[in-house]
Amino acid sequence: MALNLRQKQTECIIRMLNLNQPLKQSGTANEEVYKILIYDKFCQNILSPLIHVKDLRKHGVTLYFLIDKDRKTVRDVPAVYFVQPTQSNIHRIISDASEALYDTFHLNFSSSIPRPLLEDLASGTLKSGSVEKVSKVYDQYLEFVTLEDNLFSLAQQNTYVQLNDPKAVEKDIEAIIERVVNGLFCVLVTLGVVPVIRCPSGGGPAEMVASLLDQKLRDHLLSKNNMFTEGGGFMSSFQRPLLCIFDRNFELSVGIQHDFRYRPLVHDVLGLKLNRLNVQGEKGGMKSFELDSSDPFWSANSSLEFPEVAVEIETQLNKYKRDVEEVNKRTGGGSGAEFDGTDLIGNTKHLMNAVNSLPELTERKQVIDKHTNIATALLGQIKERSIDAFTKKESDMMMRGGIDRAELMAALKGKGTKMDKLRFAIMYLISTETINQSEVESVEAALNEAGADTSAFQYVKKIKSLNVSLAASANSASRSNIVDWAEKLYGQSISAVTAGVKNLLSSDQQLAVTRTVEALTEGKPNPEFDSYLLLDPRAPKPSSGGGSHVKGPFREAMVFMIGGGNYVEYGSLQELTQRQLTLKNVIYGATEILTGSELVEQLGLLGKKMGLGGSVAASSSSGH
Repeated sequence: MALNLRQKQTECIIRMLNLNQPLKQSGTANEEVYKILIYDKFCQNILSPLIHVKDLRKHGVTLYFLIDKDRKTVRDVPAVYFVQPTQSNIHRIISDASEALYDTFHLNFSSSIPRPLLEDLASGTLKSGSVEKVSKVYDQYLEFVTLEDNLFSLAQQNTYVQLNDPKAVEKDIEAIIERVVNGLFCVLVTLGVVPVIRCPSGGGPAEMVASLLDQKLRDHLLSKNNMFTEGGGFMSSFQRPLLCIFDRNFELSVGIQHDFRYRPLVHDVLGLKLNRLNVQGEKGGMKSFELDSSDPFWSANSSLEFPEVAVEIETQLNKYKRDVEEVNKRTGGGSGAEFDGTDLIGNTKHLMNAVNSLPELTERKQVIDKHTNIATALLGQIKERSIDAFTKKESDMMMRGGIDRAELMAALKGKGTKMDKLRFAIMYLISTETINQSEVESVEAALNEAGADTSAFQYVKKIKSLNVSLAASANSASRSNIVDWAEKLYGQSISAVTAGVKNLLSSDQQLAVTRTVEALTEGKPNPEFDSYLLLDPRAPKPSSGGGSHVKGPFREAMVFMIGGGNYVEYGSLQELTQRQLTLKNVIYGATEILTGSELVEQLGLLGKKMGLGGSVAASSSSGH
């Protein structure tokens, strides 16, 4: 059976809500216990896409609060805490226990609680005489947010900036890498699998994360309370997933480009967050919508191009109208009434069928109305900002490795927000192999005229020019020197994208990440990817780097993007499973899921840290 991250994480959360008791087949507790749920902001975000309020009630949760809010004493009721293991949360728990706010305390930490904090908790509750209040302490390994069956985020913000910061010192970088590794470890524990790991070599963040994760898994497999249940090291690769780790600079363009498919559009234009979005209603006022696997239209059509979605909404609406007419006809509500008073049993049967079909019809109408609202809001933005034109021109640029100057300037002076134009200008830089200095100056002038902050543009331009002097810069100066740390690690990957862009895109414009994952999961010798590290935490450690007895093919893959992922890449990898014969399932995750504007804002921050660009507009402005 394919790995389903959403299902696995939901099961862990339900077990936690039921005081970590084993559940019956029905997925409910053996006995109903009413309880209170206390969480912090991070864990609220973990719960939000998975468990609705009605589900909480189903599992006996009558009240739920954020940990840092003032709360009243509730007698004779156990409290389930679901929080990150932080100093402030531990202090708050000790305070709650000493005030005897609840009958018993069931403490669940989103990741493994460090020993010093556990000792603080023990001594704090002992001192206040409340240690008997603490019933159990659990490490839940749930420190990630699952958005779809095969999509997760570690919700670690600004990782791209932190890892590329020219002023970052080694200690900072190591702390970020460790945080990423701990998040990935939580995902693997929840799935109960030890993957085979592949990543590009060359000392970048992907290699750092891969090596540290390999070591963490090896250490854990030696411990007595091993949490991985998938048997010994002799399982074939068909049962074990392949984990491919990349860094955002592996293919920077995908994170910036405009896209015309439904899911990326809704995210980019309407700000989909934790599967929710707010849209202006037809009669004014904001409407809040949820988009997840419980919405059949979203599940079926989110990967389609926007015009196809509009047609599908129309089709569904017409089908709904026909079905309503049919019900009206049968119950005598329409012109062709079938009630003649003679066939009472037949008429009653018609009525019963009509009554039974009403809830389903109502539900269908709600879904159609929801997507009509969303599509209307999208259409307004597409027309106002020419998003379709930006999408097409960017795609053509990447295919051709450039753009006609007149077309370039027309796009920068035409419709679109200043952020749209800035993204387009950066895509121009990335797609052009050799930079024409006078053309770049015209682009900068057009951006300034539009009132855009050019820091991000200047940053990408700087990185491109530094690729030329990479060899010289690798030996120079101290860690704080911008041409040392950041460029040594990241320059190679950006140059690979910018110089080889035309080779990376085949005729169907397959993304570089998708093409690489396809080749790695096939596991056949391939000169382009043979240099990738291969780490198998279940195999004896080889004396030299890489090497393993597990070669593939793989049925399951996990793809992780350090520095921010997006819905374009996610969609492309899901399509891969449709056309690939052996690969049945791909789980995609990232340090955070970013819109093009959010990634460009991070590039802009780096530009400012390097003293580049003008801040005509505030750096946080996304232009609309």
